[in-house]
Amino acid sequence: MEVYTLLIQLGRKTGDGLPKGATGAALICYASGHDEAEAVRETVAILKQADMAPLDVTGHGTLDERIADGHQIDADERALMQRRWTKTPSSSPVWNRSSTIRPEQ
Repeated sequence: MEVYTLLIQLGRKTGDGLPKGATGAALICYASGHDEAEAVRETVAILKQADMAPLDVTGHGTLDERIADGHQIDADERALMQRRWTKTPSSSPVWNRSSTIRPEQ
């Protein structure tokens, strides 16, 4: 699995939680997948479950692809992109770094 940088443009939807008067939003997501298409599909599905209205997704590639393209990536962003899911003996996904965030299944 790789981690991809995705820029997601959001429109408005009732109950989306965006500030009153906002016409939309943009999100940067670091999404994992076997390929970029899977990362996009999974991210869009999660955003829709959260009552968001994704309009457009632009993929910016993996960490290695971004470095090859000359992107300047600070240490914090690099650390986020280098996190990977691992499987524990119980087969429940957890971060392989110290983190209390666990995905819902």
